[in-house]
Amino acid sequence: MFSLWQVIGLEKIINVIDLKKHFPLASMFLIRKAGVVRAVDGLSFSVAESETLGLVGESGCGKTTTGRTVLRLIEPTSGTIEFMGQDITRIREKELRAARSKMQIVFQDPYSSLNPRLTIRDIVGEPLKLHRIAHGKEVEERVAEVLSVVGLSSDFMNRYPHELSGGQRQRIAIARALILKPKFLVLDEPASALDVSVQAQILNLLKRLQREFKLTYLFISHDLSVVRFMSKDVAVMYLGKIVEYAPKEAIFTSPLHPYTQALLSAIPIPDPQYRGRKRIILPGTPPNPANPPSGCRFHTRCPAYKGEICKLEEPALIDAERGHHVACHLVN
Repeated sequence: MFSLWQVIGLEKIINVIDLKKHFPLASMFLIRKAGVVRAVDGLSFSVAESETLGLVGESGCGKTTTGRTVLRLIEPTSGTIEFMGQDITRIREKELRAARSKMQIVFQDPYSSLNPRLTIRDIVGEPLKLHRIAHGKEVEERVAEVLSVVGLSSDFMNRYPHELSGGQRQRIAIARALILKPKFLVLDEPASALDVSVQAQILNLLKRLQREFKLTYLFISHDLSVVRFMSKDVAVMYLGKIVEYAPKEAIFTSPLHPYTQALLSAIPIPDPQYRGRKRIILPGTPPNPANPPSGCRFHTRCPAYKGEICKLEEPALIDAERGHHVACHLVN
């Protein structure tokens, strides 16, 4: 057990309300704005202590931007982000620095996220020095302790990232995130860059750490099978918006939104003879987030398109049945 850990009992660790992040586009003459990219355009969700919210969708839908904006690594355009009961969008830099010690991120690529010029001792121990929590020999002791938590020995402290395998590097990235004893982790495709067997090891490690230390996860992934294994609730994103949000079993057994149904139909089945499920092929490509379609953003690709209401009126995200939220005129 990680003896440095201190557990704080709170019901909702993260509560996000109408979060938006728009990136300005400059005109060719750089004189005025040519528009904005609506990467995140009005997201609301919450994650309770020790639980995992899976965030899924196609590349470019805004998943990674959401994760980084929730941590305020990217400044939000508008909206509210409450972390452990405190609105971190309206606090001073000193208070934000203190809050950030409890919020960490694990990136997709474990090699590019680690400084190749630093030893593992310096990489994992650096947050302790930046937050002035420990110095000297105490840093080394804490680094050795957190390495053991992620399944590595203290022998790794004098090595460099290029001397490690992909799975070992990701364990180092997780150790660096844990060293400050956070309550909330954004996991941005933490296993997608790894071999399948190593993926399983990392995912099982993350599950074990969550049980032992009451960690709360925002788990970002395009792999629905992994999301089902890791998450309690699932939010499906399309073009900057959540189109379906429900407990994972409701999402996987009775999806209501046509986009979610298409995503689920693409999950590989490990039986080449199985013909019981029809693959839903969506036409075209996702629209430009700088110029999203009017009405329902999915209507240009929707196999269940019903005409003018889909084209003209944006559907609200409503509670369709016992916590199963969906934004679709077919359901509304």
